[in-house]
Amino acid sequence: MSQTALDPRTASAFPIAAKAAIADSQLQKNVRHATEVIQRKRAAVVGEIPDWQQLREAGRAIREHTMAHLDFYLQEFERNCTRAGGVVHWARDASEARQIIVDLAKASGSDEVIKIKSMTTEEIQLNPALEAAGIHAFETDLAELIIQLGQDRPSHIVVPALHKNRQQIREIFRREMHLTELGERPEDLADAARTFLRDRFLRVKTGVSGANFLIAETGGVCVVESEGNGRMCLTLPETLITVAGIDKILPRFQDLEVMLQLLPRSATGERMNPYNSIWTGVHANDGPRAFHIVLLDNARTSILADAEARETLHCIRCAACQNACPVYRQTGGHAYGSVYAGPIGAILTPQLQQMEHAQSLPYASSLCGACYEVCPVKINIPEVLIHLRSQVVSHNTAGIAGLFDGEAIAMKAMAAVFRSERRFRAAQRLARMAERPLVGKDGWIGWLPGPLGGWTEMRDLQAMPKQSFREWWEKRGADGW
Repeated sequence: MSQTALDPRTASAFPIAAKAAIADSQLQKNVRHATEVIQRKRAAVVGEIPDWQQLREAGRAIREHTMAHLDFYLQEFERNCTRAGGVVHWARDASEARQIIVDLAKASGSDEVIKIKSMTTEEIQLNPALEAAGIHAFETDLAELIIQLGQDRPSHIVVPALHKNRQQIREIFRREMHLTELGERPEDLADAARTFLRDRFLRVKTGVSGANFLIAETGGVCVVESEGNGRMCLTLPETLITVAGIDKILPRFQDLEVMLQLLPRSATGERMNPYNSIWTGVHANDGPRAFHIVLLDNARTSILADAEARETLHCIRCAACQNACPVYRQTGGHAYGSVYAGPIGAILTPQLQQMEHAQSLPYASSLCGACYEVCPVKINIPEVLIHLRSQVVSHNTAGIAGLFDGEAIAMKAMAAVFRSERRFRAAQRLARMAERPLVGKDGWIGWLPGPLGGWTEMRDLQAMPKQSFREWWEKRGADGW
């Protein structure tokens, strides 16, 4: 059973999807509870470190240096990984990555694969591609298993099933695992998942993983997780296939000293991840006999070429920005129409789509700056959002299309009004006359017609004053001091 894929090319615009999500009170309750728990835990463990801000700055410097020399470190990684017995594949886009992985899975002689939680495999929509090729993928991360069995979609980078509560998970397990009796304690649900997965761990000979970090200096791959399922997937299969974005590179093994302090505290409020797996190539009588890694571009080099948006690639996928974002906490992750939700999704998804799709996402933010304050590598998401908004406007108003764009026409009309004092005064008089039927007894406008209704749908608008400051000043001068 495969989960429903999120495709930004066909997803509803954020305002439409968000409106539906806001109407779901249970979803809001689930998301709010989960993010508050994580934020409290994060605050506690971050508060224990006196040099937290210095750690953040170190993380930022490492990521900035890596992106500035990405070509060098990717080549170094390929040399060292190959030397250790790994096979490196390069994929320009999602389609190419899917085909490489499907071909490798078929060549392994298996019609099943076990998977570690991976946002990159979600990004390229790998599971539907495997299923179409007759290969069944078993998600082994508890949250991903819930999503898969419930034919649902991830809504959070670290906790994909954050939008589900315990009772909902219990019903999914009872139905899909054919359990006539199942308690609702966390222990009961974990035991059911463990029993369900144990046979798959022991039987399936091909594993698919993502990567938290790639280490150029050694050609090694690092995966961090909290359940132990990753360790099983990395050691038991005969063939291991890893797919990772080219932005996951770290220059040196020593850089993990910084990242493995920043990531768990920011992601789950833990001092360290219970399982930190690092492997380099293949070794006789130890782990998989064949290791392949697919390095995915999928528009990342285009992001790299944009100096103002490049820091998007600094992200280490901790989801701290999601937990802190007031917009995400109201809508949940599905409203973003992408596997990458929240503030990081609002800047990453449109760029991965090369600004052709998901153009409403840069506006899915109040620009409050909470995301920047909690980002462990100090990505200035608000500034990137503003940069992308300007790109959206430029894209939509370029050429003939701009002649028929309602917002562009309105902005040009307002610019013409503001350039002339005479036109500005005339516009004020017209506005006062036009608003009379809409002003309530309290002096506020609660409803506006047509496209203007987007403003009053969520807030009231104060009526214009009967006299502008300029008019008051002129009258005061005429009446004398």
